[in-house]
Amino acid sequence: MGMDDTAVFFGATVLTAITDNAALTYLGSLVEGLSEEFKIALVAGAVTGGGLTVIANAPNPAGFSILKSKFDEQAIHPLGLLIAALPPTIVAIIAFRVL
Repeated sequence: MGMDDTAVFFGATVLTAITDNAALTYLGSLVEGLSEEFKIALVAGAVTGGGLTVIANAPNPAGFSILKSKFDEQAIHPLGLLIAALPPTIVAIIAFRVL
């Protein structure tokens, strides 16, 4: 409750890497007395970090079958996946926070 909308946005973005973004936004919707800015920042952060969610939802069978040939030893390495997800995440951050 004491966080501003910027902290909520970036917190939600980071949390999507380790928790499901739908669960994150649902739990946030249960808190009473949140401002509209807080709610918007929560959802925007969850959307922004959506590309990182593949790590949180691993193993994602469909995603794994598509991506495994792109990784050494046909195994998805979380660090490689994180590095690949960072550029689109940064673009989404710019779209939501700068534009």
